[in-house]
Amino acid sequence: MFPVKNAFDVLNERGFIEQSTDPEALRGYLGSAASCYVGFDPTADSLHVGHLLPIMALANLQKLGHRPIVLVGGGTGMVGDPSGKTEMRQILTEEMVERNVAGLKDQLSSYLEFGDGGAKMVNNADWLLDLRYIEFLRDIGRHFSVNRMLAAESYKARLETGLNFIEFNYMLLQAYDFHYLSLHHNCFLQMGGNDQWGNIVAGIDLIRRKRGLSAHGLTFPLLTTSGGAKMGKTAAGAVWLDPQRTTPFDFYQFWVNTDDRDVARFLKLYTFLPVEEIEAVGRLEGQELNACKMILAFEATSTTHGEEKSLAAHEAAGSVFGKRTIPENLLPSSSIPRAGKEDVDSVPTTFLARDRFEKGLPAFELFVEVGLCESRSAARRLIQQGGAYVNGNRLEEFDGLIGVEHLRDEGVFLKAGKKRVHRIHVKN
Repeated sequence: MFPVKNAFDVLNERGFIEQSTDPEALRGYLGSAASCYVGFDPTADSLHVGHLLPIMALANLQKLGHRPIVLVGGGTGMVGDPSGKTEMRQILTEEMVERNVAGLKDQLSSYLEFGDGGAKMVNNADWLLDLRYIEFLRDIGRHFSVNRMLAAESYKARLETGLNFIEFNYMLLQAYDFHYLSLHHNCFLQMGGNDQWGNIVAGIDLIRRKRGLSAHGLTFPLLTTSGGAKMGKTAAGAVWLDPQRTTPFDFYQFWVNTDDRDVARFLKLYTFLPVEEIEAVGRLEGQELNACKMILAFEATSTTHGEEKSLAAHEAAGSVFGKRTIPENLLPSSSIPRAGKEDVDSVPTTFLARDRFEKGLPAFELFVEVGLCESRSAARRLIQQGGAYVNGNRLEEFDGLIGVEHLRDEGVFLKAGKKRVHRIHVKN
């Protein structure tokens, strides 16, 4: 039996929809099992938190009985989308694209169930690379008005800095993708960031002109935090989904450090917890709101890295920053444990020989060596400003020695500010 609540309304109440084509027609399309797609350009071999909004939208749709299609832009990635950019993107080689595509599918499998009857991944290189240029211009290009294309925001923003002919073709190629998926995969809904609206509408228009059929589109908000930062960006750089780039512990800490004003919104977008439970978060403050941040961190990390890694990160954070209890009635659908042992194995760790501590290590050099500071001068400033800690004790002198008296059974814990922590495991 298909869910009573329409998927359009679910996405809307969770905050995924910025704008859409005719809502009633879209509700009708989503009234029974339907296919929907989002495109990802394989510009790196890992996705980051900034990609999670469309991924979670696809995951919600799959849970509601629809079929997600992930389109990887192996073909368009060799052109570069001008949307939202002030300069031309790097053009990728086929080898780079193939490597990146392999990495993306592994990561997306944490959110979507692929296989027979499940989510599907397609690569537009399979149909774009073999296109005959003259035939493409005759069959597809003739349906596009240059005047309308130049009026699109993605092109208007680039006209002042320069838009080359390769990029000018991008709208045609993305529209052709939508047409191809409608023809071969019965897919009539494309979703994407709000800067993709012009490209999505172009695809809808092409399907109408070529096939005489109606298609649909919706866009996600271009998300920033309440503090104005781009979602998924920190002072240290992007927060990656690849655990080799961003450890599960650091990934967990990213969510724990969410601005108070964003907690309820992020719980709706980045977890599957019921909206009815999340609504109450907006009225919380203090310790209860901090507990909700832990729930957000645990749920988001569980989805990305698995519950075991999330639990380890949760317990490691408790051992470093102090254990916090979570009331039983607070977001009861969360799978976060209300109690558990403390475990520090998931804290980012560096292994050093014991004899180095017998000689003593200058604090500012140690902070640089483990990556908590970029340079010795940055480490000196951090210590002099009172932002550096060893085993929870504030450092007073930048060149103070860290020695054997600082060793603990679980290691030496260094902390930079309130958020960044690193453990040194001593080898005999």
